[in-house]
Amino acid sequence: MRKRLAFLLAMSGVVLALAGCAPNAANMVSAGADTPWAPNGNEDGVWSAKSEPTPASEAPVTPAGAPDFRVPANPELAVMPQTPDIDPSRNYSLPQLIDIAQRNNPATRASWQRAREAALAVGMVEATYLPLITANVIGGWQSSQSPLPLPVGTQRNFDVTSEGIAPNIALQWLVFDFGERAAVAEAAKHGAVAANVLFNGAHQTLIFNVTRGYFTYGAAVTGAGIARQTLRNSIAIRAAAEDRLSRGLATTVEVAQARQQVAQSELRRVQAEGQERDAYQGLIAAMGINATLRLRVEDASRRRLPDAGNVPLDAMIKLALSQRPDVSASYSAVLASKAGIQAAQAEIMPKVFVAGAVATGQGNFNASGLPTIGQQASGMGMLVGATVPIYDAGLRIAQHKQAEARAEAAQQGFQRTQTLAVTEIVAASNALRTALESHKAAGALASAAAITYDAALEAYRNGVGTVTAATAADSGLLDARQAQATAHAAALIGAANLAFVVGAMTSGDMFTPATRR
Repeated sequence: MRKRLAFLLAMSGVVLALAGCAPNAANMVSAGADTPWAPNGNEDGVWSAKSEPTPASEAPVTPAGAPDFRVPANPELAVMPQTPDIDPSRNYSLPQLIDIAQRNNPATRASWQRAREAALAVGMVEATYLPLITANVIGGWQSSQSPLPLPVGTQRNFDVTSEGIAPNIALQWLVFDFGERAAVAEAAKHGAVAANVLFNGAHQTLIFNVTRGYFTYGAAVTGAGIARQTLRNSIAIRAAAEDRLSRGLATTVEVAQARQQVAQSELRRVQAEGQERDAYQGLIAAMGINATLRLRVEDASRRRLPDAGNVPLDAMIKLALSQRPDVSASYSAVLASKAGIQAAQAEIMPKVFVAGAVATGQGNFNASGLPTIGQQASGMGMLVGATVPIYDAGLRIAQHKQAEARAEAAQQGFQRTQTLAVTEIVAASNALRTALESHKAAGALASAAAITYDAALEAYRNGVGTVTAATAADSGLLDARQAQATAHAAALIGAANLAFVVGAMTSGDMFTPATRR
């Protein structure tokens, strides 16, 4: 009787402990909707901040007394991934920058893991062709006590104890399903192909993003250099005005205009250098590495521009549709959805299975005052059966229609992807042609503006020109050179964009030193 009472008390304690878990979890939130949350020790290691738990009644406040909703510091979150080794004395070329990005960018690594996941899904489906063998062990103990009608000596109760253990090995094998597993396996294979294609596509996107960031940064560096040169030109105009003023040949208004031009050029220099820093951060962000790293980037201002290209647009479109990752992945989705229809059709059909088991058991029976009885037994068997769906309230028919709807949606998505690809190719081709023509026009403008500036400054120094003409020529030269640098970068980016939308941006080796002047 005491054993039974102790057992009941123990079970009651476990139940009460489990019942207290749910209300206790409410202590993990703040005291109210207007009260900041802070760790209070109920997180059980989930929050790994190294500070002491904060009681719920002591919500953090600012010095002014307002609630402070800052998130408590967690030092583990500040651990950055390992950064690549960067040589501060080395000028990194575009292929080298792409190589660093491909080895360190988290996006490509995540894409690779998704491809691995899709490949493993194929193996999981193929595993269903083989039987499933499981080992099971069932054991138990039971004790009962009954009062005797008449005591036998000191024995007032009849105690019975039984215990046993029964291990077994079971086999389950689906041998025929009218092609359902084959259809599911085919869909999984198409999914794996799509994941691998998109993995290559992720690298193509990374190459393009780094290339675009590289050329944008190169244009910003050139623009900052032009702004500094413009500042020196403005200082030369100011010096000429002050010299003429000292000789009584100029007015204070002319000097003021010259000084205003210097101030304007200084402002443009500051803005241009700010754009250079922003473009550098854009390049680092495209590479996917730590923004605090400093590396030297090779000059891109002297890179030879591509030709406009004589490839027929129709041929370019056909090439793109045959090799673009998004088009290929979308087509794989169409094939996978068609396999899904076959799987839904097979789901309606019967399934034939084989089941078997091998088991053994051992048990003991003990009654008070009687000898212990032991027993061992073993057995084995095999079954062949079939399941036939008769009525399921239209569930399987709905699943079949759902698979058909997914297939139709995948087909429409594939056609939309094709249309978008063609649109992008045409737009990229037009953008490249416009950028090349703009660079040619900007080059002629910059040459003319340089001649105008030199002539205006020399004329003013000799007293036959005005400071207004000189400062206007200075500003015009800056705008022309900036336009030339912008058009140069736009043409390079346009060429890279065209290669990307065609599906030809496949390697960093495309940008070798042979493409430079």
